[in-house]
Amino acid sequence: MPITPKPHSALLIVGHGSTENPDSSTPYFDHADEIRRRGLFKEVHCCFWKEEPSMREAWYLTDCTDIYVVPDFISEGYFTQDVIPRELELTGPTTSVRGKTFHYCLPVGVHPSMTGLILRRAKEVAPDIDPANTTLIITGHGTGLNQNSTKAIRDQVDLIIASDAGYAHVTDAYMEEQPFIAKWDELATTPNVVVVPFFISDGLHSYQDIPVMLGIEPEVGPAASQREVFRHNPHHLREKTLYYSSAIGTERHLADVILDQIADFDTAHAR
Repeated sequence: MPITPKPHSALLIVGHGSTENPDSSTPYFDHADEIRRRGLFKEVHCCFWKEEPSMREAWYLTDCTDIYVVPDFISEGYFTQDVIPRELELTGPTTSVRGKTFHYCLPVGVHPSMTGLILRRAKEVAPDIDPANTTLIITGHGTGLNQNSTKAIRDQVDLIIASDAGYAHVTDAYMEEQPFIAKWDELATTPNVVVVPFFISDGLHSYQDIPVMLGIEPEVGPAASQREVFRHNPHHLREKTLYYSSAIGTERHLADVILDQIADFDTAHAR
């Protein structure tokens, strides 16, 4: 659903960021550039928890008094429910504070339109295989700190199963909770396996940690920008054919999901 142009409003895309990986913030700026190119907002900016500009600088990034805030996060959890509201002094869906009005949208990863992006990425990484002979695994971090951290992935699994994508088996797997991505071959019921990381950026997890857990790499390697290619698919491992994609957040159409969340916010709050 297209959003109404907002020539007097700013868009603030909020990300986690990283002090350890130089590629962590790249997708956020890419999404901002794409939305800026469309001319829907007066201004489009990014801010981060672990990088500059920080969330506490949000007031100084724009002269606009009306600001939409979209968490460029995969799921609802600690950062979207606690950190961002605390740092931006948000008290509800719309908050007026220090002379500015913030409209706080849901994170991109919980929007139903993410399903299409996952299927697009899976098809791109393994274009010639038959889904009927393929297991699709959506993998994330997993944590015992917040149950919502895995809900977005499980929801996507259910949506893909209910779709006409035709995969023989669709499941979720995690780095730090069961079912573990390191046991991907036991989770797969088919000779072909496609693994799509449900992360925003090709950072430490999707580019460096998970390849070791899959058995693609013997040890953690350098960051994505320090290598010539992402991966050489397919990988013949554990008597199966494995295809491993880059993180879903690097998909350029994620900019559309950000706009979808804004459109949904306007509908829900009659703006």
